[in-house]
Amino acid sequence: MTKDSGIYTRLQLIVKGYDDQMIRKAVRNGSLIRLRSGWFALPSADERAMAAVRDGGVLTCVGALAFYDLWIPPGCNDRLHLRRSKNTTGKHKACRPLVGRLRAATDPVDSIPVALSCAARCLTPEEWIAICDSYMDRTGKTLQDVAEELVGAGPTVDRLLAKCESRSQSGTESIARVRLRSLGYDVVVQPQVEGVGRVDLRIGVLLIECDSILYHASKEDYERDHHRDRRAMVDGWLKLRLTYDDILYDWDGVLADIRAITRTDRHRARSARKRELVQKSVRLSSAEGRFPSDGDRWPDLGDTC
Repeated sequence: MTKDSGIYTRLQLIVKGYDDQMIRKAVRNGSLIRLRSGWFALPSADERAMAAVRDGGVLTCVGALAFYDLWIPPGCNDRLHLRRSKNTTGKHKACRPLVGRLRAATDPVDSIPVALSCAARCLTPEEWIAICDSYMDRTGKTLQDVAEELVGAGPTVDRLLAKCESRSQSGTESIARVRLRSLGYDVVVQPQVEGVGRVDLRIGVLLIECDSILYHASKEDYERDHHRDRRAMVDGWLKLRLTYDDILYDWDGVLADIRAITRTDRHRARSARKRELVQKSVRLSSAEGRFPSDGDRWPDLGDTC
């Protein structure tokens, strides 16, 4: 992914056709802002990137990931996340990767792979995984693509990557999946359900939808999802719809509800009818080219917690 921050080095301006006299004139008339020696910005440039450059660094970590419009958990981008070249100082604490050294900080905003390498130190595992899922969802990259981009980032990043899912479609879905799998639940990601369509997560016959903070953008969206919920219940599925606040601020309550269902085995496909529901979901998902994974066996009869 590429995105223009509106910040350029002197050399980049010269490549664009400026000379030193033109740069000085642009600074005087306000069409360029001098951030530090050799670095200039348009008045419309990204403010966080300008702050990072002013402080002797470049925007990285969560700041860069937010700049590229990836999903960011609340509160993670409250401070300035910047990276500096060796022997460069400033007033803000600099981010750095868990392992190894990165190239000199020469671009105003780090690339996503560099930012992810640094973010592994600043974020919790589930936050990092959710952002990496968002990266794959936004770009269409596979897990193998991202693994190749992050070669050398260290064993911690390798372990986090193993828990990422290119099929995940929202940050709240990613966090719910990671938390549930860590507790031993057999969670299927983005299964296809006849008459309902794609749902976010499935545990046996329990379908879980994870709404974003701005999920229902219109009355039509709201009515469509309630129709899907009603159809799922009529067909024999259990349906649980979780809000953004449920997942991020009331997870204990969410987990209590899920355990109330699974503790009594209501999620298990015990009857022939419910086994056929689950088998049909697996067949439909496979027909889309989604091959079975660790959490999506053939057939999945909801026989685990």
